[in-house]
Order: sequence, then C-alpha cells, then structure tokens
Amino acid sequence: MAEKAEQSKTVGEEGGAVVPFMQYKGHPLVRCGDTLYYGSLAEPYVVMLKIDSTKDVNGLAVADKVYVTLMNTDPEASLMDQIINRCDRRGLYDAIDIAHIWLERQLKKTA
Repeated sequence: MAEKAEQSKTVGEEGGAVVPFMQYKGHPLVRCGDTLYYGSLAEPYVVMLKIDSTKDVNGLAVADKVYVTLMNTDPEASLMDQIINRCDRRGLYDAIDIAHIWLERQLKKTA
C-alpha cells in the first residue's frame, strides 16, 4: 500500500519516471484545469470533457455543466473532421458515462 502512495506522488514530476495515469473503466483519465481527457492519445479517438460551471454542495465545488466532445486524434485531420460528436450534460457522472459509451463504440468501429 505504501508503494502505491509513493507512485502517486511521482505523477507529474520530471526526471523521466513513467507513472501510469489514473484509469476509469480501462481507459486513462487525465485532468488539466477544468478539462479532463478520457482515453489515450495513442488510440484513434479520445474524449474531452470541459467543465463549464460548478455548483457548491456542502462546501465543495462540484461540476454542474460539462461539455463532452469525442475527437479524432489524427493530427492530419482538419478541425471539422476531428470533432466526431459533442453534447453537454449536467454533472460529471453523466458526462463521463456518455464519454465511455462513445469511446467504446468508436474504438470498436475502428478495430
């Protein structure tokens, strides 16, 4: 258990240490500010979840409105071709739930 705690402390540190990202249902989940990325950039598709607004619940800021965008990771694709699907959801759970469904469907189509 102490080994896991040490691993999590090295996330984001420089020095060449490779530390796995947090996983959700088998895909990496990475946060950068108010934006979360679900999926691997090594795969053909990734989902971007942008937290647009938050609400206060018992003193904690909780995601309220979240924009969900399924994107093609091909750098050669035009901007219009990169965006496959988009929607907005109330709450992070609903947003990541639809993100998982979209990502799984698109990855199965390309397999």
